[in-house]
Amino acid sequence: MFHTETKKYGPVDVHLLYYENFVTSEHEHNLLPGEFERLEKLKHPARRREFVATRVLRTLVFGNDPIHYSALGAPYIEGEGFISISHAPHVVGLATCTGFPVGLDLEPIRSKVLRVKHKFLSVKERASLDTESVVEMIKVWSGKEALYKLAGRKAIIFKESLLLTKINSEHWEGRICFPESKRNVTMNIERSNDFVISVNRGAPCYEE
Repeated sequence: MFHTETKKYGPVDVHLLYYENFVTSEHEHNLLPGEFERLEKLKHPARRREFVATRVLRTLVFGNDPIHYSALGAPYIEGEGFISISHAPHVVGLATCTGFPVGLDLEPIRSKVLRVKHKFLSVKERASLDTESVVEMIKVWSGKEALYKLAGRKAIIFKESLLLTKINSEHWEGRICFPESKRNVTMNIERSNDFVISVNRGAPCYEE
């Protein structure tokens, strides 16, 4: 029913829990009291399984420590460093790092990304990347979703403020650009079966 895997990216651990359809009520013992109320608000079976699977993974990694959320919606667990949560069909992920903020994204590989690539590609990215490759465009979209979690604000224009440079098929450089500051970060963006994993393996560094 559940299969787990842990991937290491330098000081960052990404814990993955794979699952098929399961009866959520049989695993509700992994939920804390406040989480039952959130589960009841979810009506779609897939969203309910995703929510419960995330709590199963949380229990495996951290025990019964509750997941809190900041004003910007970023998850955290008291006293456990930095975490990031993401999901794709039939898999949930939990990235952990004690030393610096971490942004994780899991993105299913879907061809419709080619129809919306103009919304998130910068001029430089259009010129330097394979814009006809579904996998490469999913990697860019996923990498920018991970950068978005590191940016610490809402209302971001992806093709202007979140930028990526490809080093090789798995190693990329990310850049978070705002008028008052610019940050660079090393990232891993890789394909894993039918989805892409994006996560920063280093701390975001401000430009001088």
